[in-house]
Amino acid sequence: MKKITLIYSGGSDSFTLLHHALDQGIEVECITFSYGQKHIKEIDFATENCKRLGLSHTLIDIGDPESIFGSSSLIDEATDIPHGSYKEESMKSTIVPNRNMIFISYAIAYSIAHDIDEVWYGAHAGDHFIYPDCRPEFLRSMNTAAELCDPSKISVKAPFINLNKGEILKIGLGLNIDYSKTWTCYKGLEKACGKCGSCVERIEAFTDNNSSDPISYS
Repeated sequence: MKKITLIYSGGSDSFTLLHHALDQGIEVECITFSYGQKHIKEIDFATENCKRLGLSHTLIDIGDPESIFGSSSLIDEATDIPHGSYKEESMKSTIVPNRNMIFISYAIAYSIAHDIDEVWYGAHAGDHFIYPDCRPEFLRSMNTAAELCDPSKISVKAPFINLNKGEILKIGLGLNIDYSKTWTCYKGLEKACGKCGSCVERIEAFTDNNSSDPISYS
């Protein structure tokens, strides 16, 4: 049986990717990262879903995130999460520098230690505009590094990298997965705000699929 290490945030894209892998009969071990994100609820969702599915789940705490990542609005309490589309200049404040390279590096090390050949993460085309570490050229470079870092030659894959969020959601809806078990909002509130870039993109994805989002918004 094929086995992968999945970087699983607890959000809708990685949730879909998880079920996409399971639907193919792939054995999945999940890694989730705590990096000081305001939307810490995504970790709770990731933990509960892995427990419900009986999957191996490793939570990795990235030490002192602000000293590493600086003042990204995703982790800096003094900086508000901007509202609007990812195409707006203000959304650049949500960039966490080099986040995916750090996450993938941990996942590669984990895979080598556990005799796993592939690392998967949920980058998609909607992220290309603002996040450099979600683009195809970044993925190619990470694969080059992964092949050189160890004789085991781990490969890094982003199966959804050429799909937008609506197309990813269509896959998940086809698998009848329950999106109430995901957390997308960047704000650490009781309910999703419905206004940050992540929420806006999620709402648009459900609208594009003529489907209702099962979560509540404030």
